[in-house]
Amino acid sequence: MSEALEGLVQLLELEPIEKNIFRGRISKVERQRVFGGHVAAQALMAAGKTVDSGRVHSLHSYFLRPGDPLIPILYEVDRIRDGRSFTTRRVVAIQRGQAIFNMSASFHVEEEGLEHGTTMPNVPLPESLPTLLERLAPWADQLGDFINRPHPIDQRFIGELPWNKDVGPRPPRQQLWIRADGQLPDDPLLHACIVTYASDMSLFDSILLPHRIRWDDPRFMGASLDHCMWFHRPFKADDWLLYDQESPAAYGARGLATASLFTADGQIVCSLAQEGLIRVRNDLAPAISPGEG
Repeated sequence: MSEALEGLVQLLELEPIEKNIFRGRISKVERQRVFGGHVAAQALMAAGKTVDSGRVHSLHSYFLRPGDPLIPILYEVDRIRDGRSFTTRRVVAIQRGQAIFNMSASFHVEEEGLEHGTTMPNVPLPESLPTLLERLAPWADQLGDFINRPHPIDQRFIGELPWNKDVGPRPPRQQLWIRADGQLPDDPLLHACIVTYASDMSLFDSILLPHRIRWDDPRFMGASLDHCMWFHRPFKADDWLLYDQESPAAYGARGLATASLFTADGQIVCSLAQEGLIRVRNDLAPAISPGEG
């Protein structure tokens, strides 16, 4: 396990404060606000710690307020239902007495049923693709400490990087392989939380691809509004997973992104959807792209 992945696993080791109340650790990575995948993964872990049987099969969550990365987050779990097949939990993440995030998660006891799955796209194997740091090397001077910062998730993008401003508008679709950077303990809840964390790292970017807007553009303000996942089959977060993303629509300062996760042998294991806020101010000058000034 890499040092960065070990740090992520520790981030998910919540402290029990009281029955149904947990406190999350602070990330060592400096950010202006709490990363959405951080709070979503910790919230799912808090829900799972109150469940005696079954695996998570879905989560539906809303980002309510920006989180402060300098203070811990409290997670209050509501045990809505404990059934024989399904267990439902509601989690509210709190900072300074205010809710910053809420999630509903459902857990299902394994049972037999009908099976089918969509076909995985034909894409290059992850081992044939350069690492993210190798892809970012041409912009090392502009990225500063980010280029040397260890990352818990290995990402191998297929095609152009979504943040490359040298490339014009593109169809709203991108693909990449992801996996935890090291071997994880054999805990299905931990693997689901790691994938939940990783799933928020690039999904929003597919919404911006058809437009000449990137995250560092001073005209742009973006934020995740919600995040939904459906876990279809067991998987391991430390095995390669193809993250196939597209954005079917954007309108009214909101954009939608949907995605599927496939194992390397072609099984679909997860479906995802996320809506994001995409505000653009036209009264400001655009950011200067690399090589333009």
